[in-house]
Amino acid sequence: MLGDPTGIGPEISARVLASGAVGDSARVIVVGDRRVLDLGMRDAGVRVNVPDMIDLANLDPASIARGAVSAESGRACGETLEHMVGLSVAGRLDAICFAPLNKAALHAGGWRFPDEHQMFAALTGHVGFFGEMNVIPEFATFRVTSHVSLREALDLITPERIESAVRLADATLRRMGHERPRIGVAALNPHCGEGGLFGDEEIRVIRPTVERLRASGLDASGPLSSDTIFLRARRGEFDAVVMMYHDQGQIATKLLGFNKGVTVTAGLPTVFTTPAHGTAFDIVGRGTADAGGLEAALRLAARLAGARAV
Repeated sequence: MLGDPTGIGPEISARVLASGAVGDSARVIVVGDRRVLDLGMRDAGVRVNVPDMIDLANLDPASIARGAVSAESGRACGETLEHMVGLSVAGRLDAICFAPLNKAALHAGGWRFPDEHQMFAALTGHVGFFGEMNVIPEFATFRVTSHVSLREALDLITPERIESAVRLADATLRRMGHERPRIGVAALNPHCGEGGLFGDEEIRVIRPTVERLRASGLDASGPLSSDTIFLRARRGEFDAVVMMYHDQGQIATKLLGFNKGVTVTAGLPTVFTTPAHGTAFDIVGRGTADAGGLEAALRLAARLAGARAV
């Protein structure tokens, strides 16, 4: 899926398609408007012969301003994803990889969800826990809470959600080839609350949950202070970090792998992957966008889909 055409999505899509990435392990089908792909080829300065394209003819990019939020573009992006999810539910697609979207545009275009992950859950009819996973070469992160205010997140950090996030991390990493995933669980408060001096969630909520998970056979450790847990993960001590709130881990993963990070909607019946970066309005149309994140997302989509097929 070519992403929001007001941003760099079409350009990096054209670059990845021209490179032939994953051509040896997946059949890539483009879904969207051919005029948007043409725009991407012009931005990237490449020509792409796409034998497999479903042209929905649902957005003329010449009709919208680039580098700015567009309700019309958000509408078309949502329609395209809805069509792709329908194909996946019908068994015609094994995975969906999409170039960067704009959440405000989706919302303005009538897709009134907090984020695309909530939209995917609704479109697939999923019931139960799911979560956003970020993958960089060094490690992956999972979230107990995601796109909510920090004040709201504090009330959502419960033993049930922590357990669900850790179990989702374990199951997803096993599908990626980790025989016994090593999972670090981040603390909530500074320095783990210093023994309850400033916050006791580690004592009351997080530690008992981690201990129960360890007793059940999972290799989970924590709570560990968030100012050191990512250093330990980067050194190779953990395959994944479960974080309590959105920015706790996003800062670390984007600092370490901005142009190679991948976001996965984990726990849904359909595989969804996308670059961990956004639409980059500031460089739209310059032909300088780095396609590394999208290529990594496409490769991971093929890998996860292949693991499900085994």
